[in-house]
Amino acid sequence: MTAPSPDKADSRTPAVTTPPGEPMISVRGLWKIFGPNEHRIIGTPDAELSRAELREKTGCTAAVREVDFEVAPGEVFVVMGLSGSGKSTLVRCLARLVEPTAGEVFIGGDDMARASARELREIRRHRIAMVFQHFGLLPHRRVIDNVAYGLEIQGIGRERRHARAREILGLVGLEGYDAAYPEELSGGMQQRVGLARALAVDPDVLLFDEPFSALDPLIRRDMQNEVIRLHREVGKTLVFITHDLAEALKLGDRIAIMRDGAIVQTGTPEQLVGAPADGYVADFTRDIAKANVLTLRWLAREARPGEGAAGPELPGSTLVRDAVRPVLEADGPVRVVTAGELDGVVDRDAVLSVVAEADGNGNGEGR
Repeated sequence: MTAPSPDKADSRTPAVTTPPGEPMISVRGLWKIFGPNEHRIIGTPDAELSRAELREKTGCTAAVREVDFEVAPGEVFVVMGLSGSGKSTLVRCLARLVEPTAGEVFIGGDDMARASARELREIRRHRIAMVFQHFGLLPHRRVIDNVAYGLEIQGIGRERRHARAREILGLVGLEGYDAAYPEELSGGMQQRVGLARALAVDPDVLLFDEPFSALDPLIRRDMQNEVIRLHREVGKTLVFITHDLAEALKLGDRIAIMRDGAIVQTGTPEQLVGAPADGYVADFTRDIAKANVLTLRWLAREARPGEGAAGPELPGSTLVRDAVRPVLEADGPVRVVTAGELDGVVDRDAVLSVVAEADGNGNGEGR
């Protein structure tokens, strides 16, 4: 999906070309402290204090504490945590909507901390787009002009930006609504307009800050499916903020769980559910049905001599819930294979133990 070139050849920042194997986003040692003398906290014993202790002693709040992570091109990276965990401050630091106290943020090779005001403005116009919980649509403008707003800021002519806006409206399922006003649309449709506005500028990175938390459950599920579909079609790099673990498991290639400004664990949905790093993460995942998240590759063990040599095969990516019947119907262990290579074998005891654990936890929601 490619945005039209603007009317003025020098008004668009060149597209990011991330070298193979290089991250699209790299965050190193990121801190955000709110309060007096924030820059004097880091590197002192005060930086090791708990949030409550730091606030009581210095009047400062450490919203983000020494955060490190990387996001690969085309990856969906979800940051989740409870209210006050620092996740929304973190995503705002990425785009420098909030100025970090310390640390480095690179997006597509751009050093966000060292970008001048003009450079930062161009990066936000062309390379980064944000979708917020509150749609932020312009009520006096029709849908097509809301979607085309970013292109208008870039200096693209009316005819070309409207053509692009109509293309994106079709992509998000709002074809034919270009002449409507935001107040004439449902909440879910308004959020689609917000999503279309972000996509219209063809950014390298999309930042989502709890965009669906105010929507009704059914609309929220539809919008989650829409994000999955759009990501499959356009392949952008996504950073998605949420407080809902089920949403994180559904959307994320990898998930970072935050607590008190720090990242407690980063991993795939399987890693978080199957091997929580501590009791805090275990509490988060306790009500998730593991059979809906874990795959046979996760359960596979090394085959004993002669075991499963001629048995049935299942792909390693098969969810445990989908493997119950074929594994139970097999005469022996089932071979687990990925790309022609044997991961190991899975027997009925391993599968049934995961299913029984899910039932005992109340059949929580998974991917």
